[in-house]
Amino acid sequence: MPDNEYIKFKRNLSALVEFSRVINSSLDLNFILNNVLLTCLGKFLATKGFIALNENGKLVLKSSKGIPEESLKGFPEIVIDENCDFKESLKSFLEHSNLKVVEKISSSNECVGIVSLGEKLNGSEYSEDDQEFLRTLLNISASAIQNSIVINELKVVNRVLDSRVQRLNSLFELSKEFGLFNESSKVTRLLVFSLMGQFLVSKYALIKFEDDNIQVLESKFHNHHLLEKIKKTDYKNIDSSITEELIKKDFPELFELDVNLIVPMQLQGKTKGLILLGKRMNQQNYTEADIEFVYSVGSLAIISLENKRLFQEALEKYKLEEELDFARDIQKNLLPRSIPVLESFDIAALNISSRQVGGDYYDIIKLDEDSYCLAIADVSGKGIPASLLMANIQAFLRVICIQQMDLEESTELINDLISQNTSDGRFITFCWGVLNQQNKTLRYVNAGHNPPILVREGKIKKLTTGGIILGVMKTVIPYESEELQLQKDDVIVFFTDGISEAMNITGEEFSDERLEKIVIESTGSCSKEILNKIRNEVVDFVSGAVQSDDLTMIVVKVK
Repeated sequence: MPDNEYIKFKRNLSALVEFSRVINSSLDLNFILNNVLLTCLGKFLATKGFIALNENGKLVLKSSKGIPEESLKGFPEIVIDENCDFKESLKSFLEHSNLKVVEKISSSNECVGIVSLGEKLNGSEYSEDDQEFLRTLLNISASAIQNSIVINELKVVNRVLDSRVQRLNSLFELSKEFGLFNESSKVTRLLVFSLMGQFLVSKYALIKFEDDNIQVLESKFHNHHLLEKIKKTDYKNIDSSITEELIKKDFPELFELDVNLIVPMQLQGKTKGLILLGKRMNQQNYTEADIEFVYSVGSLAIISLENKRLFQEALEKYKLEEELDFARDIQKNLLPRSIPVLESFDIAALNISSRQVGGDYYDIIKLDEDSYCLAIADVSGKGIPASLLMANIQAFLRVICIQQMDLEESTELINDLISQNTSDGRFITFCWGVLNQQNKTLRYVNAGHNPPILVREGKIKKLTTGGIILGVMKTVIPYESEELQLQKDDVIVFFTDGISEAMNITGEEFSDERLEKIVIESTGSCSKEILNKIRNEVVDFVSGAVQSDDLTMIVVKVK
């Protein structure tokens, strides 16, 4: 027999002798069953299992570990025949509970009961040697069960349970402490003190990472060397604890730093950090229970750290939302607070931002008793950058209107000012004009904006006269204007592309054609009704889709 097999045989024999001695020294049946099951689970590192005994010819569940209560309720009623044949009756339950191996407990050809175990923690299959050893254990256990003698094993299990309870209490207390701290540094220090106090380590490191960003929270290693060596490893994919032998084999760079144990800190199955521990001062090895405790404490800490990070992000987002709300109020104040009531024209307007602030703009400015300036603009992009440009053009327009310059010259000036104040390829489409009440005329300039539509007696005229969009370059070619003589019941609709390009869930656009059709059909209505009709049609069209652009309109009805 090879030396390693002899050593294994000797070890197993010694274990069996000790097992027999212990369980045959107790009179407590329940305690015997618990010890038998715990011994089996511990020997094979199984995740779950149960013991069922033969009571008056029926198989009755007596002890279980790791199997949910709901599953246990489904344990079948089994009458044991003379051959002790139960596997077929138990097949469904075993499969449902993910139990991998089942063996009889027999004594003097009498079926005492059965033991069934779940999968191993390491995922390996039960070998023939494992099953043979299990049968030997159960043969010894049968006598102990029948004789009800297992007092020493009871004491062993109690010690194990006491230890687990103690650590569980520690984890419970630590979880409360972690929740009290609002600073990441305090969470980190508590984790360090817990590990030092429990395992007496002098070398340790706590590492947190997000994507490619590695942060050393605490370390008794040389940080520069530690970061270099960590970056050489596949640290993101460390999803289970790594002990000294594997560190020496797979992570020699860390082994050189005297790292004795690596435990991942995981959140929702994803590794968010690592705990690196050196050797214990008492030179003892880390047991499975030790590693489990480190993993549990690390999980509590990473949850706390992540909660602090998410809270900080939420707080910053809340502040930004407050500022955006404030900016939205300011932007609303830049738009006309009321629509003037004119003798010759009926005017209605609408502005709806797709975000808190937007880049669409419209204005109605009184020039004198008979003349009013109407303007509409659409800044490229969305959000805060667009809103700032929108504020710029509003300020430029207000100042220029005071100067009483003609439309062509004023448009050139606005374009030159915008060109000096834009970057990153941003631009503004712009259309404006002057309504004259006495003459019922509109003189306008279109700077690359969606052509407003004039509807007269069911026919469409698009207002396209003007020049290039604002902000691309200084004016080279002068802008042109056009003057229209308006008639009773004429309808003019100024709009931004948020109307015509509004998109439904299938990717179809609202289109200029739909807009024109609605206006033609609504010319008999007042400007407010026409505006509401367009808005409602757009809302119905995009129902279920996210509003992707600002919506702005001005509707003018000639009285």
